[in-house]
Amino acid sequence: MLKVQNVTKVFNLDLNPEDRKTALDDVSLEIREGEFVTVIGGNGSGKTTLLNVIAGTVAPDSGRIFIDGEDVTALKDFQRAKYIGFVFQDPLSGTAANMSLEENLALAHRRGKKKCLRWGFNKSLTQVFREKLATLNLGLEDRLSERIGFLSGGQRQAVTLLMATLGKPKLLLLDEHTAALDPKIAKTVLELTEGIVRGNGLTAVMVTHNMRDALKYGDRLLMLNNGRIVLDVSGEEKKKLRIEDLLRKFETSDDSPDGKPVS
Repeated sequence: MLKVQNVTKVFNLDLNPEDRKTALDDVSLEIREGEFVTVIGGNGSGKTTLLNVIAGTVAPDSGRIFIDGEDVTALKDFQRAKYIGFVFQDPLSGTAANMSLEENLALAHRRGKKKCLRWGFNKSLTQVFREKLATLNLGLEDRLSERIGFLSGGQRQAVTLLMATLGKPKLLLLDEHTAALDPKIAKTVLELTEGIVRGNGLTAVMVTHNMRDALKYGDRLLMLNNGRIVLDVSGEEKKKLRIEDLLRKFETSDDSPDGKPVS
């Protein structure tokens, strides 16, 4: 489903060598359809840059990106919207605060589709939105006309997750999407995430700082350090991992690569 081929990204490339920041260092990665991958790494390891390169918001200096067999390297982020759903760390991102819940969902429903002059609402679509919201178990199905800016951070992030997956994207990218939430709400959003990913058979990549969440969720785990993949485990090997194992890997990988990466 996703192929990252020899991707390198260096920031401040036009500055002196000591000021250059290597975010991704010849990274290659393949993710199969339906795989749920968690990605961990310290600050500056390249996690967020990897997602942004996949999404098209950051252009790689070299290498290629393939989604479902198509080379999308030259496509801008809005051109990749038909393939990708993206949920950001900030609950305020990805939604229009002054628009209603229904209007936000309608915009998400139209993402990646051809523009037309027909009105974007109809009764059947409203019912679909109501049913989708009901699956969140947050009581939002009866608040379609309410401005989304009135929702709590957790409610808004749950809706953003729903919006990102309305059209069943080929690839769902989650950039520390629970980091700004309190632990109880974060747990709820993570459980919703897993339910939506598994229930729809989505291919997903979730960046997180939380090692416990990285071990609990997903069926494959990647660790990045200094712009390189230093750990790639799945299946039974992932299930046997403990936080102590990840900490040891952090310590040993910190001593080996050179460079000044950024996240």
